[in-house]
Amino acid sequence: MPLRAHGSPPMTRLAAQRATAPGLVAASGTVLAFDFGEKFTGVAVGEPSIAMAHPLGLITAEANTARMDDIATLVAEWKPCVLVVGLPRSMDGTEHALTRRCRRFARQLEARFRLPVKLVDERLSSAAAEEALRAAGKGGRKHKLHAHQVSAQIILQSYFDDPGSS
Repeated sequence: MPLRAHGSPPMTRLAAQRATAPGLVAASGTVLAFDFGEKFTGVAVGEPSIAMAHPLGLITAEANTARMDDIATLVAEWKPCVLVVGLPRSMDGTEHALTRRCRRFARQLEARFRLPVKLVDERLSSAAAEEALRAAGKGGRKHKLHAHQVSAQIILQSYFDDPGSS
């Protein structure tokens, strides 16, 4: 007999196992991911039950209060079960100034929204996002801002693909 979560279609046993993989916070509910930047913050969304991430948008607020207000709007709309933040590091794994700012951003999210926040290594996510956009014919200066949300998508997909690594 297929498994069923309240109010959702039947799930196969394999899908149910995938949805409750170690490290994933919840089998159902939305996950929002952020590619934090000093000027722009990319946002992606996905569902743990299907483990697929999608770019959602771009927060252009640089001031922390305005950025958090924009995130509050997203949290109210999407009602996530977990938040994921990309954690930048140097290629050798060492932390730098933006790493510390991202950790602070993650702590602020956790305190304000009272949701679990997972940090995911984001090394090379920006380069991968720009390459994906170029491959789709969306490269160059005209589409530069799309890279942030695609980077957030890559960060979230990394979380879904390897939830134990966060």
